[in-house]
Amino acid sequence: MKVFVLNKHGKPLMPTTPRKARLLLKQGKAKVAGREPFAIQLLHGSSGYKQPVTLGIDGGYATAGYSALTEREELIGGQVHLLSGMSERITERKMYRRQRRRRKRYRAPRFDNRRKSEGWLAPSVQHKLDAHLKLIARVRSILPVIRVIIEVANFDIQQIKRPGISGVEYQQGEQAGFWNLREYILHRDGHECQSPECSKKSVVLRIHHLGYWKKDYSDRPDNLITLCIECHTQSNHQPGGLLYGWEPTVKPFKAETFMTTVRWRLIDATGAEATYGHLTKSKRIALKLEKSHRNDAFVIAGGTDQTRAEVTDFEEIKNHARARSRFYDAIYVDTRTGEKAYGKDLHCGRTTRNRNLNGENLRRYRGRKVRKGRVSIRRDDYPIRPRDIVLYDGEKHVVKGMCSYGKQVALYVKDGKPWYVATSKVVSLRKRRGLCVVV
Repeated sequence: MKVFVLNKHGKPLMPTTPRKARLLLKQGKAKVAGREPFAIQLLHGSSGYKQPVTLGIDGGYATAGYSALTEREELIGGQVHLLSGMSERITERKMYRRQRRRRKRYRAPRFDNRRKSEGWLAPSVQHKLDAHLKLIARVRSILPVIRVIIEVANFDIQQIKRPGISGVEYQQGEQAGFWNLREYILHRDGHECQSPECSKKSVVLRIHHLGYWKKDYSDRPDNLITLCIECHTQSNHQPGGLLYGWEPTVKPFKAETFMTTVRWRLIDATGAEATYGHLTKSKRIALKLEKSHRNDAFVIAGGTDQTRAEVTDFEEIKNHARARSRFYDAIYVDTRTGEKAYGKDLHCGRTTRNRNLNGENLRRYRGRKVRKGRVSIRRDDYPIRPRDIVLYDGEKHVVKGMCSYGKQVALYVKDGKPWYVATSKVVSLRKRRGLCVVV
């Protein structure tokens, strides 16, 4: 475990041991500068000794890996769990906004007076890019990073399109090109056999040339497909076999191209160097490391035999609950079963204006109303929010949420069920917003 150190001007120095950090704090020569991860700031001058630190980033859509290391050891490394559900929250916000506008007064629809700025990204993608930038800024704030390397994609599309491209970064020998093209085909096909008659029982996959029966052995992506060893047999290659004359439609790979565009913006914003997943994979296999975002980031940063650091995982936590109003549906007793059911489950059956497409009217099964439907509007931010750390009865707990208009706090317990306690009986220890260390 390392304690990160800042000089008296707030610039990062090399980390120290916990024992030395405790002595500096006890002697009044340093103060606490941060807790996620823990860092101290010196109150006096120092020699400013630094070592070159390289930061490797394994970018991802849901989870990203990072690793910062020197020539001798890894200083910090782990994974970052990015925020999910952005599209759903934006859709919910739009629904509440439209309802609010319609209740106020009639407003003519406006759809042609919106202008998007240059370089605009959808909010569901923009916040992923921002999370990577925050991660790099966080590591740079506690370590003297002089070099950043980011994996921008699993494969190099330019090398696939132009096999004869020249340059130092492409002159890695035949094996590097093999990993590149193979990784592209496997990723495009979802690491599954594409044969329609495959039982999907074998996990050993091969790359098959579709045009072999017409003497086409080119390595174009549209001439390659993924098959398992049970389908990629000699008998299936013979006339009358499964693969002879087979011409399936190969799906394009637009999703990866889209993510590559986003990650190139990350390269431009940070001034980092770019690498590709096929290079990372071949090096990781040579080092006999397990597949993980953290190990990939370690390899990206140039790791070989350095001493590994303890895992420091981050998670992204929302700063605010943007939906101020919430609708709580009415609850009825279903006369068919005698159990409670929401009003949306016992609906009228109408889905469109076309009566021929309407379903069964289930409203006639609504029995006694157990609870009325209502709209709850939260007008103030509560001092304690979900995922905060609080002290209750001498023990630390993670907050699940607030209820009863802030009078009660729901805490996580071991059996998974929330535990409701009065807000006055808990003490807030740590507010967790944005990029936080996993507890």
